[in-house]
Amino acid sequence: MKKALLILLTLTGLVRGTLSQELFTSDENLNFHSESEKVLWQTGKKDPFLLFRAVQADHSELDGIWTDLVSELDLKASKKKNDYKFLRAVFEKTHQHLLKKYEQHATFNSMLKEGRYDCVSGSAALGLLLERYGYSFDIVETDYHVFIVVHLGLQKAILESTLPIGGLITTPSEVEKYLDSYKPAEFAQPKSFNQRLAGHEIDYSDNSIFRKVDLKQLAGLQYYNDAIVYFNSQAFGQAVDQLSKAYLLYPSDRILGLRELSIELAYKTFGYELKK
Repeated sequence: MKKALLILLTLTGLVRGTLSQELFTSDENLNFHSESEKVLWQTGKKDPFLLFRAVQADHSELDGIWTDLVSELDLKASKKKNDYKFLRAVFEKTHQHLLKKYEQHATFNSMLKEGRYDCVSGSAALGLLLERYGYSFDIVETDYHVFIVVHLGLQKAILESTLPIGGLITTPSEVEKYLDSYKPAEFAQPKSFNQRLAGHEIDYSDNSIFRKVDLKQLAGLQYYNDAIVYFNSQAFGQAVDQLSKAYLLYPSDRILGLRELSIELAYKTFGYELKK
């Protein structure tokens, strides 16, 4: 693994776009890890909820807890008189029903099944609900983290899914302070491709990424996170499978870079060539 990390540091920032991107224009060359994943992927083209369910999918019926949450919030929405109060209800009820325990690389399915979540799956749940209730919002991707900015007229609010207490930030000065802490540093270099999007114990200094993504692209970042688990255990073939799906949903440099690096390390470490 030390050898792999050395090569990673050598190649980070240098590997870009050398593969034919024709692979990423359709589902034809994708390798699904289960029939459930394939079905959810194919039916998720118009429903991001199903795309989030596709990663590490099994045959479990997990929609009940989501349905209960939506039903409770639908009732509150029908009586809504204040956007801020309802936004707080969305944030608090999502934590009560779904976001029980922070865990790095917790998928949307593990959140539905066991309440384990990270910033990607937590932001996915909040984003899906905000869209349902007609809020204007941005999902913000940074080097190591994802959070949500909600637009309420001329004001903004932050939804920080990994903080059950204090994660709804509405005071203007605190909102700007939070946003400034993630703004890219001038001339900052991209971080290592194999660092997962997370929520705790990460060095946020010298950020190089601060961009808006939509729900489909966020689903791609969940596949990226999943690929990193395989990458770090040197299961490069499975990493490439997940990164191919991630790139189809979200064609970003770091997804493509890690895919190329996985192919490179598969050959250098084990002597086998993966399909490009």
